[in-house]
Amino acid sequence: MRIGIAGIAGRMGRLLAEEVTAAGATLVGGTVRPGSTKGPPPGAVVLPDAAALFAAADVVIDFTHSEEAVPHALQAASAGKGFVLGSSGLNAAQEGAVGEAAAKVPVVYAANFAPGVNLVLALAERMAAALPGAQYDAEIVEMHHRQKVDAPSGTGVAMGRAVARGRGATLEEAGIESGRDGHTGARATGAIGFAALRCGQVVGEHTLLFASATEHIALTHRSFDRRAYATGAVRAALWLQGRKPGLYGMKDVLGI
Repeated sequence: MRIGIAGIAGRMGRLLAEEVTAAGATLVGGTVRPGSTKGPPPGAVVLPDAAALFAAADVVIDFTHSEEAVPHALQAASAGKGFVLGSSGLNAAQEGAVGEAAAKVPVVYAANFAPGVNLVLALAERMAAALPGAQYDAEIVEMHHRQKVDAPSGTGVAMGRAVARGRGATLEEAGIESGRDGHTGARATGAIGFAALRCGQVVGEHTLLFASATEHIALTHRSFDRRAYATGAVRAALWLQGRKPGLYGMKDVLGI
């Protein structure tokens, strides 16, 4: 399989390049953000734009900014190529546009590509189904490096959605409590709370708390190396070979 990487000179892009090679796939090259002072990994080909990248690859992996998600998804649909999207912070309209592109080509879109995180999300949904919101408050605490620009994190939102699904609702229907400050009043029953911490160079930590009057249960995942995301994304790219058009997630890739 021929794999291309959007943003190949970035921190994730370089890891992805290493993992593509380690997996035995062909790295066709990648794009570099205009004005970037960072160079690509040694030996990697820099392609002039997204059109050239999608033309050269069977699948493109994108962990760049959320603003690039829709243009890249449209490029994938136009070129008839697979697309693995790991950018976080997409709004509803952007996610809708990615879904429309997936009607033409196979797309794997996930808030987090680490296998362990996706197992935690599956567990979160099952736990929420067994622990009703009327008795168990759900709180999500996530911590990331100080450079992260979106909050709560994409993984944190995915965790909230998993809890809501387990309780037969959407996240919006369940209600969101975040950014508490000052006299906020009592906590709304059934709402899902978020707390985002930004400090140091933490790769990523997510804890889901279920708390009742009689017990607390905590489900935690900690990432110590971004390579887990790169390994999972390359696994998703290889999994796309021969797939029909559609919007897939890591649950599909992992078979859970």
